Amino acid sequence: MTDPLTLEQLEAIERDHVLPTYARMPVAVTSGADVWLHTADGRRVLDLLCGLGVTSLGHAHPAVTMAIVEQAGRLLHTSNLMHLEGPVTLARRLSRSSLGGGVFFTNSGAEANEAAIKLARRHKRGGEVISLHRGFHGRTYGALSATPQEAKQEPFAPLVAGFRAVPATAEAVAGAVDDGTAAVLLETIQGESGVLPIGHDVLAAAREACDAHGALLIVDEIQTGVGRSGTLWSYEASGIVPDAITVAKALANGLPIGALITGPHLYDTFRPGDHGSTFAGGPVAAAAAHAVLDVVTGEGFLARVGEAGERFAAGLRALPGVADVRGRGLMLAVELDADAVARHGSTAELAVRLITDHDVWVNAPSPTALRLLPPLTIRDEQIDEGVARIGAGLAAR
Repeated sequence: MTDPLTLEQLEAIERDHVLPTYARMPVAVTSGADVWLHTADGRRVLDLLCGLGVTSLGHAHPAVTMAIVEQAGRLLHTSNLMHLEGPVTLARRLSRSSLGGGVFFTNSGAEANEAAIKLARRHKRGGEVISLHRGFHGRTYGALSATPQEAKQEPFAPLVAGFRAVPATAEAVAGAVDDGTAAVLLETIQGESGVLPIGHDVLAAAREACDAHGALLIVDEIQTGVGRSGTLWSYEASGIVPDAITVAKALANGLPIGALITGPHLYDTFRPGDHGSTFAGGPVAAAAAHAVLDVVTGEGFLARVGEAGERFAAGLRALPGVADVRGRGLMLAVELDADAVARHGSTAELAVRLITDHDVWVNAPSPTALRLLPPLTIRDEQIDEGVARIGAGLAAR
């Protein structure tokens, strides 16, 4: 077996052959186990980001690995034009665990939101889609048009027509929805903008306005779902029931899969030929998703996520330079005080030094905050280790 390529060798190849769309960390990863990533230069990094909320059961989880290997040995792919037990029973499982309607599988969160937008327009025969300021729904054209962040949208104008963003207030949402609205698309916790919980009053106003005008309320559960917030779906703690949800990221612990899940009243909205995907809902990804759900829905698992989140938040709040910790479950943001931000130059610079100097991986979704999306399986001693490493990084300069 040959030695892995070094960081420098990988960077040289990427400069010539990989389109420069990512600002990568200066780390070359070769393998992972549990909460740890192993690097080409022999380091062990504590992964508190889960590949942006994806590997929520940690790396190389035995149940997921076994499900993938067993299914890959039987069948990798056929087509959505044939009946397949794994994807079909996964659809039933997702429906029964949430809204009770139909499921359309995709390969990613952005594609799930594209499907949701098409569903809303099919249901209303057109109409405007309302989203919230600071929301994030993906980078494909429809999802990007619902993502009101100028830096992400401006280079790709003109965007898809019929999208409007409003402030995340009850008054703004209620005032924006009318008979020409197809849907309100929102997150209960805005992850990419810094783990910003949306108020219960805003969610209630959205539900009431959608009901009054025949619009759909769609909750983007791509980052919050599959146990991340301490309930299987974040809307369960919100006091509202949406018409549809979109899920992805953690559903197969690293294999690409997403889904649109509807309420029963939308089951017949799509007709044959309205939408499709070559690879979506394949048997291997479905097998991995079944294994993930077996773990996440196990007795006491979600309660433990809440307890772990509280322990992590308490430890982080006690660190010098931390002004606040917000979030729910194991979806957390560490807001730094002004002195800490100034001392470290920026949270983005701090995140780089945390991984290069202290072997802990978090990221910086805003100029003043660090984001943590640790494995839902993280143990108390690993939480304490993460707090200590972040504390060492905050104290380093």
